[in-house]
Amino acid sequence: MTSTTSGTPTTPTAPSSTAATATAIGERAPGQRVNPPTATPLLQVQDLRVAFRRYQRGLRQADLTVVDGMSLHVSRGEVVALVGASGAGKSLLAYSVLGFLPTGAIEEGTVAWQGRALGPGERARLAGRNLVLLPQVLSALDPTATVRSQARRAARLVGRPARDGMAAVLATGLHADVLRLYPHQLSGGMARRVLRAIALIGEPDLVIADEPTPGLGRREADEVLDHLRSLADAGRGVLLITHDIALALRVTDRVVVVREGRSLDEAAVADFSGDGSRLQHPYTRALWRALPSQGFRLPEIESPGTVRSDGGVPGGDGPDAREPGDHEDRDAAVLARQSC
Repeated sequence: MTSTTSGTPTTPTAPSSTAATATAIGERAPGQRVNPPTATPLLQVQDLRVAFRRYQRGLRQADLTVVDGMSLHVSRGEVVALVGASGAGKSLLAYSVLGFLPTGAIEEGTVAWQGRALGPGERARLAGRNLVLLPQVLSALDPTATVRSQARRAARLVGRPARDGMAAVLATGLHADVLRLYPHQLSGGMARRVLRAIALIGEPDLVIADEPTPGLGRREADEVLDHLRSLADAGRGVLLITHDIALALRVTDRVVVVREGRSLDEAAVADFSGDGSRLQHPYTRALWRALPSQGFRLPEIESPGTVRSDGGVPGGDGPDAREPGDHEDRDAAVLARQSC
């Protein structure tokens, strides 16, 4: 694996809020920062590339590039949303940051933690303590262990008393009876609360939330996002990976848009308003205008692989092969490694 040296990106000016509705976190409205971000980012990813070597026609090898130039940074006190279609490489970026790419992966670029470039092994040693993943699937929980057992184990692995793990689960609002249940006995919302409690027991500096709201009702989704916002307001950093732009805008500070393994655009929350004319990149404008709140204004589709200057989008974003492997198996493995 190789690394390249990069400069520190300029931190965008905090956007002024134009929204009239405040969130459930105090009087904070979308785009309004409670705590300004620190000068040195917690996490800085520069020109990340990830490829997988595969065999074609016998012993002939070829590299499949699935992340091809992603850059972003996350500082303390902010929520950064990473938005893109399925297969855009969002989850692979998360696993690369955690140092959990599978054997055979080829990684290039720079991943820096608090200003220091780290290799995959060094990043993996930080996982579960300084930086954690909130996985997108509920099968990340151990199906053979009760909630009590998993919470106690998670607490011990970060140097906390076992009782703190159980207290963290109960602090999410779950009844004490839940502690004796197995994952298959939990509802989706209950399981997500358990996952949050286990992941955050070590009070990490950076939280990577990979699609934390699918399948949840609006109230439950708001609860999850408000929790992530409160973590940032307490001085941590949050990278929110999501498809739901409208939901994320309520709590996020900046939006990084990715497509086909590349980061295309970074936009302030205040730019996502009206007809999206303040958004600079045509793909970002097209995503915004296609939302139900914007009347599903789908652009005319031209040939695949092109982006029209008037905001049109290509005919497709490619197969989900850009994120190879089964999400459920991968998330379960990552959560297990975080707990090691």
